[in-house]
Amino acid sequence: MTSALGVTSVEPVRRWGRVPEELSARVPAEQRGPGLERDAVRLLVSRGTEVTHHAFAELPQLLRAGDLLVVNTSPTLAAAVDGWAGHARVVVHFSTLGDDGRWAVELRDPDGRGTTRARAGGPAGTEVRLPGGGRLVLEEPLSARGERLWWARADGARVCELLRDHGRPIRYSYTKRDQPLSVYQTVFALPDPSADGSGSAEMPSAARPFTHRMVAELVSRGVQFAPVTLHTGVASAEAHEPPYPERFAVPEASARLINAVRAGDGRVVAVGTTAVRAVESAAGPDGVVRAAQGWTDLVVTPERGVRVVDGLVTGLHEPEASHLLMLEAVAGAAAIDRGYEEALRRRYLWHEFGDVHLLLPAEAVTASIAPATPGEAATPPM
Repeated sequence: MTSALGVTSVEPVRRWGRVPEELSARVPAEQRGPGLERDAVRLLVSRGTEVTHHAFAELPQLLRAGDLLVVNTSPTLAAAVDGWAGHARVVVHFSTLGDDGRWAVELRDPDGRGTTRARAGGPAGTEVRLPGGGRLVLEEPLSARGERLWWARADGARVCELLRDHGRPIRYSYTKRDQPLSVYQTVFALPDPSADGSGSAEMPSAARPFTHRMVAELVSRGVQFAPVTLHTGVASAEAHEPPYPERFAVPEASARLINAVRAGDGRVVAVGTTAVRAVESAAGPDGVVRAAQGWTDLVVTPERGVRVVDGLVTGLHEPEASHLLMLEAVAGAAAIDRGYEEALRRRYLWHEFGDVHLLLPAEAVTASIAPATPGEAATPPM
């Protein structure tokens, strides 16, 4: 089935079926038991249709000297702010800062449990009263695809200060409780140098299990890092839409490093779908990556394929998620179906606090590591 954008949509039910509610990770790994850290999650490894099970802490042994990890340095914003539209309480999700100073926003209704539910967007001219005396005015839908996201202008308030003083991280209903913003920052996050409030509305979560200790171990083993930036917008939790245009940057040094690794025998492994979108947006038809920045509307699908990325570190996605098309572009549909069948069978955990999936080329079998038994790599009870 094809959307109005010419993007093949994801079928509502895949071969491996639905994800049981109890497999949603409700709290971060480090809050599931004493002495645990962010990396206390499991790692599903797919090399083609071959699947093995590991602890995430084994990642340095699964990569090899000369491999390159492409990481997203975008910081996560405290992007949810309470407001009032008329007499109704609403929650504003600030998604994307536009070039003209407007913000793409989503208005949602509080659900009484600390999270939110979908709300009809618009109409144009809707005013939202914000904390501190400012207001937000909806001007036009972000896209002809629908009215979930709107371009809006803030009057009487600087959004970066509003988020700092009154914002909190966006939270979805499967999580147990609110968390401090630090829980949603990855080890690779850097403050945006423009100081205009740029950042990601939602955490680039594939990088969350990385710790400083693991980064040091990877470097000591000859694995390199190439930083890129892609500021992620607000996902469509209910509709699972393809991604909207997002701001990205691939610096010259990272472009050169990626090209050098591709010219050798190393593998380019993206950490997260955001890193894939950024680096593939900077790649020409010849597969050469060039420094680039601006907006990308690239949607990576199996039909388009990937030009640069050999592998991917990613979370586990719902069967309706458009991200699965990108995973299939990297590894093939058979590998994804096989991996997800195993993830369900072994009861891996989904979403931003959940377990991790490493996709590698089928022919790239690295040094032997004994697969973890179900008990060895088990996620501690929640």
